[in-house]
Amino acid sequence: MDADEVVRVIDWLDERSVVYQVNGGWAVDALLGSQSRTHGDLDIFVDATEIETLIAWLSGRRYEVVEDWRPIRVELRSDDRVVDIHPMELDAAGDGVQRGFGDETFAHRARDRAVGMIRGRPVVVASAARLVELRSGYELRPEDHHDLELLRDLGEGRG
Repeated sequence: MDADEVVRVIDWLDERSVVYQVNGGWAVDALLGSQSRTHGDLDIFVDATEIETLIAWLSGRRYEVVEDWRPIRVELRSDDRVVDIHPMELDAAGDGVQRGFGDETFAHRARDRAVGMIRGRPVVVASAARLVELRSGYELRPEDHHDLELLRDLGEGRG
C-alpha cells in the first residue's frame, strides 16, 4: 500500500469530515514523519456510520471486498493496495468503540489520537502509547517488532 494511495483515502475522509484514526504501520511512520518500511495495507478505524459510503467510494476505485467480518472489520483490495477498515461507533465526545468477536469491544478514545504526517499531509493516528497497546494479544510479526522499536525510540526522544 503506497503513501500516495493512503493520502487519497485520507483526503476523501477529511473532505467529508469523517472521524477516523490510522493505525498499524502507517500510523507509526506518520508519527515518524517518514516511511520506514513497506506496508501491506492501510489499517484505519472509521466512524461506523460512514462505512458503506467509504466502501462505495473504494469500489468505484476498483477495490473489491475480500474479507467481510462486519461489524468487526472489512478488507478491500485493488491489485497491491489493501484497505483494512475497522468500524467504530462514536459517542458525543468522539470516543470510538470497535466491536470484536462475541462480546469483546475495544475503546479508541479521542484523547489517544495524535497527528502525524504522510507525504507532508497531516493525518489522524493513534498515539505512540496507544500503538504500543494495540500490538498485544497476538503473536508479533517481524514488522510489529520493527514498529515497536521505532515507537520505543519515539518515546525516548520525547522523554
